[in-house]
Amino acid sequence: MYPQIEQLKHTDSGMFFLLAGPCVIEGEEMAMHIAETIVEITDKWKIPYIFKGSYRKANRSRIDSFTGIGDEKALRILRKVRETFGIPVVTDIHTADEAAMAAEYVDVLQIPAFLCRQTDLLLAAARTGKIVNIKKGQFLSPEAMQFAADKVVEAGNNHVMLTERGTTFGYQDLIVDYRGIPEMQAGGFPVVLDVTHSLQQPNQTSGVTGGMPRLIETIARAGVAVGVDGLFMETHPEPEKAKSDGANMLPLHRLDSLLGRLVALRQVVNTFPAV
Repeated sequence: MYPQIEQLKHTDSGMFFLLAGPCVIEGEEMAMHIAETIVEITDKWKIPYIFKGSYRKANRSRIDSFTGIGDEKALRILRKVRETFGIPVVTDIHTADEAAMAAEYVDVLQIPAFLCRQTDLLLAAARTGKIVNIKKGQFLSPEAMQFAADKVVEAGNNHVMLTERGTTFGYQDLIVDYRGIPEMQAGGFPVVLDVTHSLQQPNQTSGVTGGMPRLIETIARAGVAVGVDGLFMETHPEPEKAKSDGANMLPLHRLDSLLGRLVALRQVVNTFPAV
């Protein structure tokens, strides 16, 4: 199942769709380079692609952490990516008054996991008419996400996606319960697996979130094997220099080969009867 976006290409391929890009917009040159690279790769593998980039990070652990280059500047860069490459783009919003502003620049509004129960935020996103991607809170059951989706639908917007991004396991770890993917798919919405954020190790004593990027392919393979509709990955040419979430990003040069293996796996999965 694919989100209904006119600019989404390769929707006849039977492949999972991909949301990928940097954690946060760091500048125009970087965003354009990442987008161009991923467009070439996803065209090669016939993967429907949505460029991801946060225009602002409002949930950093430390007061001195990078939050963005300025809202309007970052949103204009997202629009340029959209117009230059003819691809849809997604960004996250944090308050109800951001919804209408961001909707002028992007195709998909993303609700952060920690905010997935915020009714005013969900309703504001719904009223824009844009697709609303709701990330499952690390504290919620998959079944509870139906209530978040219902808020958007009841506001008159049926364009919803749900994203699994791990469940809190102790104080500084997350695990993915793959049973949640078919549970959320039962609601009739496309379901995405956030591969890189699921590997976060939050709440480190340094105030900087850690991660386990060596397991990106493990998590992604498992998601494809159980039939997830889409994958979400943050990627960067030099994760060690990224201004946010570098500890769990995929190096951009590894994306092509990884997607090739995931496509091969999806082709096998597509031969199985639905469960």
